[in-house]
Amino acid sequence: MEANDLELNLLLHVARYVRDKCFNKIITYSRKIFIPLTNICRNRCRYCGFRRSPKDRDAIFMNINEVLNLVKHAEKLKVKEVLICTGEKPETKYVEIKEKLKIMGYESFVEYVLDVCRCILEKTKIMLIHTNIGVLDLDEMRMLKPYVVSMGLMLECISERLCLPGMPHDESPTKHPKIRLEMIRNAGTLKIPFTTGILVGIGETVEERVRSLFEIKKIHDEYGHIQEVIIQNFQPQKGTLMSTHEPPSLIDMLKTIAIARLIFKDKVSIQAPPNLERNYELYLLAGINDWGGISPITIDYINPKNPWPRIGTLRNVTESYGYVLRERLPIYPKFTKMINYVHENLRDRVQLLVDDYGFVKKEFEVLE
Repeated sequence: MEANDLELNLLLHVARYVRDKCFNKIITYSRKIFIPLTNICRNRCRYCGFRRSPKDRDAIFMNINEVLNLVKHAEKLKVKEVLICTGEKPETKYVEIKEKLKIMGYESFVEYVLDVCRCILEKTKIMLIHTNIGVLDLDEMRMLKPYVVSMGLMLECISERLCLPGMPHDESPTKHPKIRLEMIRNAGTLKIPFTTGILVGIGETVEERVRSLFEIKKIHDEYGHIQEVIIQNFQPQKGTLMSTHEPPSLIDMLKTIAIARLIFKDKVSIQAPPNLERNYELYLLAGINDWGGISPITIDYINPKNPWPRIGTLRNVTESYGYVLRERLPIYPKFTKMINYVHENLRDRVQLLVDDYGFVKKEFEVLE
């Protein structure tokens, strides 16, 4: 991806042209609440500032009442997406978590997540759930599908090299790309709208970065279920083993976003988080068509020092570049009309909220 200024400008111009032609100058976002059900995790990624062990003072393990209190408050503010984001299967590493779950009446953490999802749907009218809870097997995903409109798992990188001793994933067995690719494929088998993506700047080469994108495309070409690809820039976190690791430059991000747009064209939305780059508006020049989930009430627990922009600010920025900002659900517009991708348990709720194009109806939007 080496390029001089002229080549970079040409790359960005072509990426913008493809995006504008495919998405009608509409940029989307989801109004969400972030629920960190637990930050206790069986993996130990060298860059992660979210992960905790059970004995850490700031370890989180939310009960259902805590979740429902947050969700009900969010619903009053016309939030539609509940992002349940957790550490991965903590009971498989920590006996005390396994015992805690058993006392609560659950055999596994995934069973607990299922019950949380069930309660959210029972106690709300417009909330829809997206889970990002780590690697799941086929049966676990099948079990969750009636309660979630979409799921997510970052591929991060196709390179097995990053799992070697001393590398970012050396203490994270389920960060092996083959394991993560299997889950992404299983989601396709089950027709679950799926979010994945890459983490830029954790030690991967440019070639590995591009290969990762092509591997995602290969799976999507086979199954057709990937709704968005996130291009996320690594941010060093205090107290981690990669706290002094240099993050990718804005130019690196623009190049990667543009190449992703040219790889996926109109097939998949391309998103980059606006809270992780001071000059995030420049992402519009590289071909993104989505800003991701924006929460009006909760922080980004993965990057707690990086607040999301206000939705009103995001709207002004988007419109200043000649685009229209529209709210979407955690299931992307094209999937809202595809019966096989929306479980019958969720169809009425989805259709209540979306217009003929799959965007959130104006009556349910909040103009800030």
